[in-house]
Amino acid sequence: MELENKVVEILKTIYDPEIPVDIFELGLIYEVKIDKEHNVVIEMTLTSPNCPVAESMPKEVEEKVASHPSITSAKVNIVFDPPWDKDMMSEEAQLELGFL
Repeated sequence: MELENKVVEILKTIYDPEIPVDIFELGLIYEVKIDKEHNVVIEMTLTSPNCPVAESMPKEVEEKVASHPSITSAKVNIVFDPPWDKDMMSEEAQLELGFL
């Protein structure tokens, strides 16, 4: 559980370039799985399939998560099912962007 919290902390340092909110609060992270060997697999989505960072963001997530000393490897799977919707954002993010 502690390692999962570390991964979440790292994810909260990565921002969508078009929205001033981190990818975790945006609701782009669907699942974080960590096996016994500390390999991390992250299921995430993008705000749209045509997102300008579709290539670079998964790489940035993998690199930042894998750089933590307790983590063996990090892999990102991009999924578009279910499609991202602004309701997936945390209340904090919705407030910040004026949706609430």
